[in-house]
Amino acid sequence: MVEIPTNYSTRLCLVRHGETEWNAERRIQGQIDIGLNAIGRRQAEAVGCWLKTAKIGAIYSSDLQRAWLTAQAIGRALGLDPQARPALRERRYGIFEGLTYDEAKRDHPAGYAAFEGRNADYDFEHGESLKVMFERVTTALCEIVAGHPGGNVVVVVHGGVLDIVNRFVRGNGLDVPRDFLIPNAGLNWITCCDGAWSIERWGETAHLEPGALDELPS
Repeated sequence: MVEIPTNYSTRLCLVRHGETEWNAERRIQGQIDIGLNAIGRRQAEAVGCWLKTAKIGAIYSSDLQRAWLTAQAIGRALGLDPQARPALRERRYGIFEGLTYDEAKRDHPAGYAAFEGRNADYDFEHGESLKVMFERVTTALCEIVAGHPGGNVVVVVHGGVLDIVNRFVRGNGLDVPRDFLIPNAGLNWITCCDGAWSIERWGETAHLEPGALDELPS
């Protein structure tokens, strides 16, 4: 694991990308590169306006365009250029990518049961397991914190990445049922102080129009 400087408190504002057409269709995107829809573009601009007074010093983002376009909108509002981090990409969902949740359940019942049951070793037939994803996401997160001791940083990511981060910060297992929301363009504030992680606020949507979609189907 990356060594994090002590005697500093670094704050990260983790932002889920704005809405896409596939989010609206409850279609599994994974690492298929889908752009924002009109709602998502408005959401991204709203995040930027909301964060103007937050004293943000840097922006990092997944390089998938739904996250990157969100990060660029935030950057325009804050006068910052986002930095791409492929390690922050969404999970690779293998044979599930491009399917709706209902289609995945119908076409791959055994795999869907493993997915729904949060089997940390299941990889969607050459996709990515939760264990592998956990390693890449937490390493990237620690690298960002190590590079900005005492700073405030925006990190634009995906629903699956936020699921990992929440569990990492709270010390919850990958197999524990999710008990938190991950809305499109929601703000999630976490802090790393002397190597200890904590959640300040999670799933903030006061800056958005009502109806931001969650990471999983209703």
